Amino acid sequence: MIVAGIGCRKGCGADEIVALIEDAVKQAGIANCKFTALAAPRFKDDEPGPREAAERMNLPLLLIDEKAMKAVEPRCPTRSETALKATGFASVAEAAALAAAGTDGRLVLPRISSAMATCALAERGPR
Repeated sequence: MIVAGIGCRKGCGADEIVALIEDAVKQAGIANCKFTALAAPRFKDDEPGPREAAERMNLPLLLIDEKAMKAVEPRCPTRSETALKATGFASVAEAAALAAAGTDGRLVLPRISSAMATCALAERGPR
């Protein structure tokens, strides 16, 4: 089961987020994957884009708290100084995806980006 982690700028719409997730699936070569959730940082709770994207994809939106994202940040391969300055996280999408995937989760696709959003895919580890 796959979790899509999302990071986005203020005002990023659901169309862009959904298109980026679709691109991520193609790049990862997992066309028939089953998503379990869309994950975004809790500090994006007031942004409609991630919520609308989750609704369109018929997925729950998991809002990941900062403590959980900080705990997995050392496992994130991507480092963006821009993201770090803006959010306090070097890779928002990767941290959200890994935190949502659980302690044994692993990245299937590191962060990719569009004009206003980032996406990373993580797979839940064995239970």
